[in-house]
Amino acid sequence: MRIAITSRIFEPEPSAASFRLAALAAAFAGRGDDVTVLTVRPPASHPSPEPGAGRPGYRVARFPVLRDRAGYVRGYVQYMSFDIPLFFRVLFGPRRELIVCEPPPTSGFFVRLAAALRRTPYAYYAADIWADASAQTGAPGWMVGLVSRIERFALKGARVVLSVSDGVTARLAELGVAGIVVTVGNGVDAPRFAGALRSTPEPEADGRLVFVYAGTASEWHGADVFVEAMPAVLREVPEARLRFIGGGSERDALEARAAELGIAHAVSFEPVMSAEQVAPILQGAAAAVASVRPGAGYDFAFPTKLYSAAVCGAPLIHSGPGPAVDFVRTEVDDAPLGAAVTDDPAAAAEAMIEVARRPFDAERRRRVSEWAQQNVSLGAVAERAVRRLVSAVQR
Repeated sequence: MRIAITSRIFEPEPSAASFRLAALAAAFAGRGDDVTVLTVRPPASHPSPEPGAGRPGYRVARFPVLRDRAGYVRGYVQYMSFDIPLFFRVLFGPRRELIVCEPPPTSGFFVRLAAALRRTPYAYYAADIWADASAQTGAPGWMVGLVSRIERFALKGARVVLSVSDGVTARLAELGVAGIVVTVGNGVDAPRFAGALRSTPEPEADGRLVFVYAGTASEWHGADVFVEAMPAVLREVPEARLRFIGGGSERDALEARAAELGIAHAVSFEPVMSAEQVAPILQGAAAAVASVRPGAGYDFAFPTKLYSAAVCGAPLIHSGPGPAVDFVRTEVDDAPLGAAVTDDPAAAAEAMIEVARRPFDAERRRRVSEWAQQNVSLGAVAERAVRRLVSAVQR
């Protein structure tokens, strides 16, 4: 089949969507399909691939796009700079048997219009619910309502909706989207992270114990719980440090709060890193931390940063509700992957202090990494998605 995958973010920009869609493209290509990814030019912070280049077996077609000050395609003006050209790229591009559309819903809106004119079925990849997220940003009611209507339009026109979790599937059913939803799960590009690991984990050279938050910190993540926990952690473990790697709408607020608490010396903020860059950091971390803010409309969400941290063998600490609680408590060789705590700085501090006092040794990290490589790889997710998509198109 001839397949198009549309997304405002793709490799080499590191993100859950980039990894997930690259695995999907590779899985389609592996069965002999003609695959083109319609995406954007990467930011200056990431080397631009050769025009038309991609992984073996599929092509990547890039187009200029507007970015915000942090370098992200985030915000409605930025989305439109991708979505409107995408409409014409689909409408006047080669005929295809299937289009797979990644959010935001505005992309789904324009893909549905163009696909209808081309009489081409499309699938929508529901990694989360954008209307719920919009409601938590303080957006006015009319805007939340508009996002909700656009999202439902994008979802209900799809031949198939791919859901990343049972929680997302249940929420879609509440929104009236059922019958076309397929739960395929989620994961990370495990071989890519594993390939960058060192033969022996290397902690910080100066003896510091570093807790790593590697990924987006937005309103629904509630990453401030770890900043609030640090004063208590430092009283017990003075050499502890908290390292944020990545962007997100809450980054400035987190940085300001660290300064207010007088712990700016112990909390650092760094830009997005590639999987190859962040893997050795996670491998040597005292623990990888992640969170979901309860009551933000995202209690069903799973922070995929936990998957990548497990592949790197790091102990896990998760704050808040959701399916991550069960994942973190999963036992490998009769011991859990880490600690799941409530959305409370005192509870987070206690977990951080405990892991500092009882660290994973190199052998434990190796066993966790091997288990994760077998259980959370995106390859299996992509294969499930391809089977369901091919079946839907053939019907």
